[in-house]
Amino acid sequence: MTTELVANDALTQLYREHHSWLLGWLQKRAQCRLQAEDHAHDTFMRVIASNGVHDIREPRAYLITIAKGLLINHWRKSAIEQAYLERIAAYPEALMPSPEENAIILATLQEMDDLLNQLPTKVRKAFLMAQLDGLTYVEIGKQLGVTDRMVKKYMSSAMLHLLTAEF
Repeated sequence: MTTELVANDALTQLYREHHSWLLGWLQKRAQCRLQAEDHAHDTFMRVIASNGVHDIREPRAYLITIAKGLLINHWRKSAIEQAYLERIAAYPEALMPSPEENAIILATLQEMDDLLNQLPTKVRKAFLMAQLDGLTYVEIGKQLGVTDRMVKKYMSSAMLHLLTAEF
């Protein structure tokens, strides 16, 4: 048997033995059955992409780890979308973005969120405190328990990360 057939057999067995269980687990956490089905599908797509089906020792733990990540990403994206929609709801109708503009803005917000979440926690917090709250480096340093010099390093790191990111 070729390596590809062995991997396909292992994937088929994994799917048969754990798909309905995973779907049930996701249904308890997702908003609806269709969303749970999408996340179950995406979980198995990630397993396929990993090319390591035959290396899985604890299949349910492995599947839950992937599924939790997908759920967290979904919830984070939903929270961003909800915050954006609440914010623009206060706009006069004449200033409301078109559906196309909304889609572009939401995609950009999602990309920015993904980029910021790649940063270490203190770097991300320092960047957001400076950009959103308008705090000085001294104020940020006090809140984070570091020197203003360290805050400057955090800011440099965040800026470099954002400027060199590929979209």
